Amino acid sequence: MEYDQNNIFARILRKEIPARSVYEDEFAFGFHDLSPLAPIHILIIPKGPYLSIADFSAQATAEEITGFWRAVSHVAKQQGITRDGFRIVSNSGPNAGQEVPHFHVHLLGGTSLGPILEKK
Repeated sequence: MEYDQNNIFARILRKEIPARSVYEDEFAFGFHDLSPLAPIHILIIPKGPYLSIADFSAQATAEEITGFWRAVSHVAKQQGITRDGFRIVSNSGPNAGQEVPHFHVHLLGGTSLGPILEKK
C-alpha cells in the first residue's frame, strides 16, 4: 500500500483541517480525538508519511523514532496520567481496525481502562 498524501492526518499536519493541539515539535503532533473513548484520549502522529508502526519502524530514522516516542511520553506527563497509568494503542492494518492510513497512537487515560481485550 502506498501512502495517501490526502489522508486526514496528512491534511491535519498541513493545517488544512483544524485540530485541538496539545503538543507539536519537529517529530510529532498530538491532538484531542474527536470521539474520545476515555476522559483523556489524545492522538499522536509522526510528521513523516508512515502507514503503520511496521512502516515507521522500518523506514524512519533513529532520530525520528526516538523523537516520536519521547513526544508520546511527554504528552502523557503533560496530561497528568503517568502516576495513575495510561494505555497506548496503535491499530495496524484492517484486521486491527486501523481507520486512518497514517501511523498514530491513541494515548488513553484519566480513568480505569479495564482489560485490553475481552476473551472470545
